[in-house]
Amino acid sequence: MSPIQRQIIAFGGGGFSMEPRNKRLDRYILNQSNKQQPKICFLPTASGDSEDYIQRFYKCFDQMDCIPTHISLFKPNFSNLESHLLSQDIIFVGGGSTRNALVLWKEWNIDNILRLAYKNGVILSGLSAGSICWFEQGITDPQNQPLYTLKCLGILPGSHCPHYDGETKRRPSYIKLIKSKKSKPGYAIDDGAAVHFINEEIQLAISSRKKAKAYWVDINNEMEIKTHYLSTDGTVN
Repeated sequence: MSPIQRQIIAFGGGGFSMEPRNKRLDRYILNQSNKQQPKICFLPTASGDSEDYIQRFYKCFDQMDCIPTHISLFKPNFSNLESHLLSQDIIFVGGGSTRNALVLWKEWNIDNILRLAYKNGVILSGLSAGSICWFEQGITDPQNQPLYTLKCLGILPGSHCPHYDGETKRRPSYIKLIKSKKSKPGYAIDDGAAVHFINEEIQLAISSRKKAKAYWVDINNEMEIKTHYLSTDGTVN
């Protein structure tokens, strides 16, 4: 029996949330399951379980060869939360307020369920709040306030900053936080790019946009990670 691979695919931005006509990243995560019809569950907690967001998820994945479902905490739609999440091939976490999602997940024990799902080989993925959450620390931005470092689930070591090229304050703020030792070194990811981790180690960086990149940032350097532009079917060129 092959050992279980623990996988996380962290998007800086993109996918069905931001690029509804560009499904490269969405197809990439489905491809990693090695299933003909993978089960993918959307966790939109960070958006307050936005109905529009949920509909956008189904509009995307209903058109692909998979079995999409979602979990709502604001309008509970499940009989057994743990068994549903643990039965999935992929769990995708949407964007929004990372802090709110983490608080609600703790209340519902989803934080521990996600850790168990990860250990069992369920692929974890997401963008923005849904990528920040997997790391020890994430760089988040309260409205009209300076960016700050938030303690997250700690499944992956280090810190993470999404939307690195998509929001002008992201890059300088992340570098400043790391240089001042208010944030651990970590991964900065542009909109349209993602980093795939296997067993807590980086496997590769991928993108749905030709210029989108991922970076390793520490106290001394910002180092570009070789990023592979995906084909339309979500495979690596």
